[in-house]
Amino acid sequence: MPAITADTLTLPRLPRMPESERTARRVAKVVRARRFLEGEGFEVRRPFPGMDLSLADPFLLLDHMGAVEYAPGEAKGTPWHPHRGFETVTYIIDGAFQHQDTTGGGGLISDGDTQWMTAGSGIQHIEQPPPELVAKGGLFHGVQLWVNLPRAQKWAPPRYQDIRATDIKLLAGADGASLVRVIAGELAGHEGPGITYTPITYLHATVAPGARLTMPWPPDFNALLYVLSGDGFAGPENRPLSEGQLAVFGGSPRTEHGDALTFQAADTQPLASKNGWEVLVLGGLPIREPIARYGPFVMNTREEIIQAFEDFRAGRMGTVPAGRVPHRSSADENLDG
Repeated sequence: MPAITADTLTLPRLPRMPESERTARRVAKVVRARRFLEGEGFEVRRPFPGMDLSLADPFLLLDHMGAVEYAPGEAKGTPWHPHRGFETVTYIIDGAFQHQDTTGGGGLISDGDTQWMTAGSGIQHIEQPPPELVAKGGLFHGVQLWVNLPRAQKWAPPRYQDIRATDIKLLAGADGASLVRVIAGELAGHEGPGITYTPITYLHATVAPGARLTMPWPPDFNALLYVLSGDGFAGPENRPLSEGQLAVFGGSPRTEHGDALTFQAADTQPLASKNGWEVLVLGGLPIREPIARYGPFVMNTREEIIQAFEDFRAGRMGTVPAGRVPHRSSADENLDG
């Protein structure tokens, strides 16, 4: 699992948070991801939806793709398809994916890269493995997160952010034993490169075997921990978690919302996680608006869903095939178009 790695002893460190000075959130619920087939027939593990979506708000869906070792000819993607009303965030840990959308955005994302597509008022896109992966096979591992947009931003113009692995902010745990990759949002004053409409924090952490990682967390954000690989424990009560499980954090014994998250890697890890426990940490400010969703569209009312289908059929969500634009290397450049 390369994603992006670094010598944690050289990185900025998260602050030490003694137990007497923090209120760690407890785990309210553990969910095991279910398996589904998506696109042209590739398997994903999906922890949500499937639970009460208010627990994940402002997130709508999390798909865990792999890790899988494809044989030649096995790698699959998606055909062209539309979206409206939210954002798709695709983070590739191993292997590569090609993306193209009807604004002309897109390119190859691989080994720690992220593509952030704001569907907004409407867009079509396609996601495919590169020809080399299809022809030769190889390792593939990634996740796709859907982030809801508030009512006021559901009609925002579509945009694309190309976030390179080298753009991601890297931090170390307070003891230097864990690596934290900040893809979007803010952690202890350090900001990730992803530009968001909805306030969120999106992290990928590698927690060294036996190490405990504690981080400050906004009291008004929800908090989710998803296990990509390996074994560990979440919360001050040390709830056990393994690959494919999601922990939903709730409040604390003393306050409705705690100001810290804490979790620990098991002393012994499976071979695939020999470098440590691999987890995603997600949180955001809940939108708390009505959700109407059907297929690729997420709006606030049934009438808006019907309008989305009508607009798609009328060709008002872009033209396929889309014209290509130069590959963009910074999120800021993508705000121009």
